[in-house]
Amino acid sequence: MQGTVAGYFDDFEAGMQFTSLGRTVTEADIVNFAGLSGDFNAIHTDAEVAAAGDFGQRIAHGMLVLSIATGLATQLGVVGDKVRAFLGLEWKFRNPVFIGDTIRVELTVANLREARRMGGGLLTFDVKVLNQKDETTQKGSWTLLLQKRPSG
Repeated sequence: MQGTVAGYFDDFEAGMQFTSLGRTVTEADIVNFAGLSGDFNAIHTDAEVAAAGDFGQRIAHGMLVLSIATGLATQLGVVGDKVRAFLGLEWKFRNPVFIGDTIRVELTVANLREARRMGGGLLTFDVKVLNQKDETTQKGSWTLLLQKRPSG
């Protein structure tokens, strides 16, 4: 299912799944992220050094891929403007993402817990970042604080 939920905490049920559109990672993405983050590690920015390394070519920064994943998830619109806070994540980097790979995000509602004191509810998504070969490149969980539907 692509983004159809309005985003209130009450609109979600455990097990709901959402899949983003794909996005191709480019050399420009890597160069721009290196400049923004200051991470100019040769495995990302030096084709000759990377060619001699474990992956045989440059790879995207893991944090770049995570950043793109959050953008893809946001574009789904499933939580919309009802997010009060992004509270945390647990994350694993499983496989490299190369220039030219197309990634997408799969979100599954894993846990819902009311948080009245915080003014809403805690929603935890199990998240996978997959490449065009359906290989998991990154995975983990994201926890958000969402508004509850106004009563009345």
